[in-house]
Amino acid sequence: MDDSRGHTDSSPFDSLATAYDAWFEEVGKLIFATEVKALQDVLPLLPKPWLEVGVGSGRFAQALDIETGIDPSVKLLEMAQRRGITVFQARGEERFFNEETFGTVFLVVTLCFVDSPMAVLQEACRILKPEGKIVLGLVLRESPWGKFYQLKKMEGHRFYKHATFYSYQEVERLLMDSGFTIEKVVSTLFQKPGEVKEMEAPREGFLANAGFTVIMAKKRPYSEER
Repeated sequence: MDDSRGHTDSSPFDSLATAYDAWFEEVGKLIFATEVKALQDVLPLLPKPWLEVGVGSGRFAQALDIETGIDPSVKLLEMAQRRGITVFQARGEERFFNEETFGTVFLVVTLCFVDSPMAVLQEACRILKPEGKIVLGLVLRESPWGKFYQLKKMEGHRFYKHATFYSYQEVERLLMDSGFTIEKVVSTLFQKPGEVKEMEAPREGFLANAGFTVIMAKKRPYSEER
């Protein structure tokens, strides 16, 4: 595993890595496929090279052909590396890469698990090339799935107790304040939790009853920041 920093910080996901990754093959198989289909909708619009922040076990990176990923969990990074991803142990808010290194940064079901979403988005903006893009894959608080996971969080669920869910308006504000302009939104997963029986086609725009929302935003030129 590539890691020039020699981090020793552990992640809560280290002890859950096997269970986390197994979800994609079991109960989450159709959910994952539906989410990937929505993300594929924006791929032709995205400049290379690509980075996934919070790459986890590399499931999304592998499905979307994202070359590089970072994550604080050593155990998950080992899985991502076995899936052919170039990995580094780092957190999204760390100044790990040089300025203007990437064309696109992905955060897929990651924003809800970071300590400071603003710091992570600002760092993504810094490492993006001019006119670079950010792609967020989100379970939003107001959605049926957001409400379902928030109940899980309150019950102390092993994964979701670490999560903070945001509304669409909160994410929109975070993106604007960290240097981005939203260009495209795609919604999917209209089947209810526990009732996913088939693949779904993504729909254009923000729809509050969608379980999974993809937001693509563009890095604003410095001239617009002033």
